[in-house]
Amino acid sequence: MLKLNVQNEISRLRAVVLGTALSNGPIPKIEDCYDPKSIEHIKAGTYPTEADMIKELDAVDEVFKKYGVKVFRPEVIQDCNQIFARDIAFVIDDILIEANILPHREEEVEAIDYIWNQVAENKRIILPENCHVEGGDVMPWYDHIFIGTYSGNDYSDLITARTNIHAVKAIQDIFPHKKVKSFELRKSNTDPKENALHLDCCFNPLGKGKAIIHKNGFLIEDEYQWLVDFFGKENIFEITKDEMYQMCSNVFSISEDVIISERNFTRLNSWLRKQGFTVEEVPYAEIGKQEGLLRCTTMPLIRD
Repeated sequence: MLKLNVQNEISRLRAVVLGTALSNGPIPKIEDCYDPKSIEHIKAGTYPTEADMIKELDAVDEVFKKYGVKVFRPEVIQDCNQIFARDIAFVIDDILIEANILPHREEEVEAIDYIWNQVAENKRIILPENCHVEGGDVMPWYDHIFIGTYSGNDYSDLITARTNIHAVKAIQDIFPHKKVKSFELRKSNTDPKENALHLDCCFNPLGKGKAIIHKNGFLIEDEYQWLVDFFGKENIFEITKDEMYQMCSNVFSISEDVIISERNFTRLNSWLRKQGFTVEEVPYAEIGKQEGLLRCTTMPLIRD
């Protein structure tokens, strides 16, 4: 059996699910896309190839091997995009919660059934059907759980709105001893620079009390300010609109001192090193074209 444990985003990683790009399928039709950035690249003829994305995921796999992390991969489904492992489930404390993701992505959940079945039954939760949630919006942080959401009246028209207020309430009910803090995110079906697909697309807490944030990703300035005050302005790396578009906040912590980051994030990586982090740089720009990066492709199961 797997004894899960994820209390935060930064404790030493021991086991993780890493997405796969094998049999990723043909370039999707525009009407089948889930996000504006993929659409932009399909129109431009720059949508990533399967071979490039396999290489990028392998580079992350190598980093995990270097640090002795046990890596699980989803079972490969023919012609299915299974890159974003974070969307389909997430762990808080010792509980694995299956996400209710976009209806036509249900196959992706079945691909990790073999992991689900290694978790004790009383530690597995499937949320009620009206609770929409994806793992990119959910961040356990010690006695807090940060959740990105969208509660506008046009929720159902926005394919980029992935986590609703019903899910926020359900997670608060499951973890009554934790402080669940939700953040309204800016959504756009058409402009990737005005769209925070998930909370980790505009915010990420790091070790050493630091955090990355993008102000415009938040709809309500007070909620953005709450995070700045929580971490302290001097500990925050504020990214620009273009850096958010490149997915600069979507790095992934292996431990309090070690961060996997995209090799082109020169401004961020230099700041991280100045703060004393070890930065493991990988090529991930092709995967980034689908509006997801390192945190989106990884789903931690066990941290110390």
